[in-house]
Amino acid sequence: MPFSLFLAQKYLKPKRSVTSVITCVSVLGVLLGVAVVIIVRAVMTGFGDLWQEKILDFKPHVTLQSAGARHVIHGEEELAKRIEAIPGVTSVSPAIDTPVMLEWRGRIATPMVMGVDSDRMSDAYKIGNPVSGSYDLDGDSIVLGIDLARSLGVWVGDDVTVYSPKTLASRDEIFLPLKWRVTGIFSSGQRDYDAHFAICSLPNARDLMGMEEGVFAVHVKTAEPANAPVFEAVCEEIAAAAPMCRVISWRQADREIFNALAVEKNMTALLLMLITVVALFCVMNTLLVLTVQKTTEVGLLKALGFTKMKIMGVFMVHGLMQVTAGTALGLAAAYGVLMNLQNLVEKLAHFGVEVFPKAVYGLDAIPYRLVKADVIWVVVIVYAFGLLASLIPAFLAASKNPVEALKG
Repeated sequence: MPFSLFLAQKYLKPKRSVTSVITCVSVLGVLLGVAVVIIVRAVMTGFGDLWQEKILDFKPHVTLQSAGARHVIHGEEELAKRIEAIPGVTSVSPAIDTPVMLEWRGRIATPMVMGVDSDRMSDAYKIGNPVSGSYDLDGDSIVLGIDLARSLGVWVGDDVTVYSPKTLASRDEIFLPLKWRVTGIFSSGQRDYDAHFAICSLPNARDLMGMEEGVFAVHVKTAEPANAPVFEAVCEEIAAAAPMCRVISWRQADREIFNALAVEKNMTALLLMLITVVALFCVMNTLLVLTVQKTTEVGLLKALGFTKMKIMGVFMVHGLMQVTAGTALGLAAAYGVLMNLQNLVEKLAHFGVEVFPKAVYGLDAIPYRLVKADVIWVVVIVYAFGLLASLIPAFLAASKNPVEALKG
């Protein structure tokens, strides 16, 4: 066994002294710092994954809009057939998306109504089975998100009054409000969609907007929207098939969400790393106390001919052993917490501590995903700071004058 490792292990053995207590506190600090950073990184990564999944399930992967002045696409069925023939495209849905005002018994909401072909609805929006009713869009019917229905106080079978935006936009015509019956309630699992979107048939949306034909957009779903190279290639083929349309991918439409999430993830991890830095200051303090306690032994070692580097090695190995113990325990603690994260959140909610309210975060379950690169990044940073924290006390110990050290 190398001399530095042997002596460092000897110094690390508990002796019911102040140094032993400080050593335990140092290891505990590193443990908490590593665990907290990894847990937060995993949860933030899970947020990004879940938001991406919800966006890709509910919203189109590619949206085609008219590049003309009227913003209306004509010949949508022929365009849809051309795009459906492109490899990698799974569904194409001509649609009319427009904000409306819904009213029921004095309660008002202003959701986005999406008019789609009823036969294509299941392909256009992956929202699972209805919470209540059905996704029947025949006749004067509308399907609401569950949070939108709750805000209006309506349920399946109720008739809501729908006010067209053309009432405000048009000065020459008056568009009377329509009565549509709620035939279904959906829950996408994300509050932004459940509270601000409704679905109706394409003919009803045309009646609402005073249109006889055409659509505002063509929504496209692809097989691999998260695979950037494949998705970009599909987008290029779609653009070639629709030269008179603007092609907007989901990455362009929702880039603000993912950019904000990435910045928040990095800033949160950076701030939480300060916990680990404070813990590593404890490691340095432990070594400083140890160098004072072992002054005589250091002097004896130097008198026996041990080099400065070997003496530095003893204290640096001692510090890195604390860092290693704290890091290993922190990794184990982080893994244990993540494996039981939902249970812990539910238990806290039982005591009135709402850690993950849907009203704030817009998701119905706490997500997480542990990324190997994040774990490696945390371990490397901890060891880098641990090496620096051990270097200063080790240098001070190795710089002691052997004669003065033996006198001490």
